[in-house]
Amino acid sequence: MISHAVLVTGLLLLLIGIWGMLTQRDILRIIVGFALMGTGSHIVIVAVGYVANGTAPIIDGALTVTEAAERAVDPVPSALAVTAIVIGLAVTAVMLAFAIRLHAAKKTLSIDAFADSKW
Repeated sequence: MISHAVLVTGLLLLLIGIWGMLTQRDILRIIVGFALMGTGSHIVIVAVGYVANGTAPIIDGALTVTEAAERAVDPVPSALAVTAIVIGLAVTAVMLAFAIRLHAAKKTLSIDAFADSKW
């Protein structure tokens, strides 16, 4: 049951982040939407790997080989989520640094002020 609630929460954060990225005109709000989208995707990844009453994937006396397929938690989604968190943090830092440079150049963070910055 908890997996469904966490999955829905992650998908909701993902949708809010996408909405924020597509509808806002301020660069900082777009960056916050991107961060929300990333957090929602991390929650979805962890929710997919959830196993009710699961245990660590260590085969020993407590967990036999035959029980491992049913009771062991898959460590791959957790590892992917941790990796995605680190990458998301780095990308967010680069976006914020870029926003600081844009603000220094134009004294605003509105996308409309950067219309002359086209290719």
